[in-house]
Amino acid sequence: MKKRIYYHDTDCGGVVYYANYLKFFEEARTEYFASKDAAIKQLSDSGIMFVVARQEVDYKFPAKYGDELDITSNIAATSGVRIEFLHEIYNQDKQIIVKAKTTLVCVDKNLKPQAIPEDLRKKII
Repeated sequence: MKKRIYYHDTDCGGVVYYANYLKFFEEARTEYFASKDAAIKQLSDSGIMFVVARQEVDYKFPAKYGDELDITSNIAATSGVRIEFLHEIYNQDKQIIVKAKTTLVCVDKNLKPQAIPEDLRKKII
């Protein structure tokens, strides 16, 4: 996924504010699911939702106002209720900006953990 950095993404020094990367990861995961014909909105409407249970981020190099980032998100592992995503963000010069791991838990509409449906698991992996 491509992401252009705008002024509102940065801090007073013109560097991407660290917490904004969490939004970038969310957007990239949403695009990942959509690319696998598993739109988050449709899943949610059918009672299948995902919540972030754990987030690890390693900041390697600053992204700045005007940069164009390339964000990759891939599933590294799944279990009964969990999905582990690995994210990497590079700038337009192919410099690594951020590496991250996000653990999602599948929940129902009452936010109780539930098994990832097998047909969904096959679609997204």
